[in-house]
Amino acid sequence: MGLLAAAPLQASTRIQDVASVQGVRSNPLTGYGLVVGLDGTGDQAAQMPFSAQSLRNYLEQHGLSLPPGANFQPRNVAAVLVTAQLPAFAQPGQAIDITVSSIGNARSLRGGTLITTPLRGVDGQIYALAQGNLIVGGAGAAAAGAQVVINHLSVGRIPNGGQVERSVPTPFLLGTTIDLNLNAADFQTARRVALSINQAKGAGTAQALDGRVVRLRAPTDPNERVAFLADIEQLPLQLAPPTARVVVNSRTGSVVMNQSVTLAPAAVAHGNLTVTIRVTPQVAMPPPFAPPGTPPVVVEQAEVQIGQEGGALIQLPASTQLSEVVRALNAMGATPMDLVSILQALRAAGSLRAELEVI
Repeated sequence: MGLLAAAPLQASTRIQDVASVQGVRSNPLTGYGLVVGLDGTGDQAAQMPFSAQSLRNYLEQHGLSLPPGANFQPRNVAAVLVTAQLPAFAQPGQAIDITVSSIGNARSLRGGTLITTPLRGVDGQIYALAQGNLIVGGAGAAAAGAQVVINHLSVGRIPNGGQVERSVPTPFLLGTTIDLNLNAADFQTARRVALSINQAKGAGTAQALDGRVVRLRAPTDPNERVAFLADIEQLPLQLAPPTARVVVNSRTGSVVMNQSVTLAPAAVAHGNLTVTIRVTPQVAMPPPFAPPGTPPVVVEQAEVQIGQEGGALIQLPASTQLSEVVRALNAMGATPMDLVSILQALRAAGSLRAELEVI
């Protein structure tokens, strides 16, 4: 199922659902590492020499030096980039999730193990160490030149695979005010957040500075400040209808839209381009007067075909409800990946009345 309809928002929402405390955020971490233990699906050392060089350097750190000129082409190793988000207030010893992405030509990271990799922040300091067995969501199989792949096999995750080694200083306890950042710039939401806080904590406690920021007068004592924010985050809030938005996952083909999305009348023609490649091995026997013991030669013959089906012109009616938009797009019989292209074209033509976000 590529197209999903978001559930309608509840009548009452908490402030913590629409705003966050300024300065309390996660920090991105990155690192370079190696995944070992692959079943022959790692990098090809002839084309990706940095994989073999990285493994050679790793072995030298453990006192094992290879002789000069040794033909070192491991197929069970892949060079990867490791990324993670260091949560706010994270302390040494806390576990975090990490994502591992191949940067070479490895066919799959399934079954691999990430060896210890330092994760650095933008300041170059090491904030965490990553290690563990990968979980890859895709699947694939290959034989005799044919290959079938479902989703991406070059990206995996390790839940709790990172361990925090250093905390990040936070300005949370500094000053007499705290700024709340709204998740989306909206003057109406900012006004309602300030109004809800002033009704609960007294007039003048909150002030909307613009459509994104609401400033609070907060206690200076750490215990009182934490209790103050805990109360603020749980305050109920009546929201206006959200901004129409369609979110597209370009890797999986998933499309999600909220209840405010509408569609103006439009006509869509979408053709399908198909590329088929077949490789057939053929055995050529040695000629009659060839030297004794000459082996037969296996030659692969490739056949490439490109087909394009004409796209029928389909008229989309004007839709004012989410269910009608979903029904109109499903009626076209498009695949999830086709929907991504169709939605982008409808947005460019002014028919799709929503923001389009690709993740």
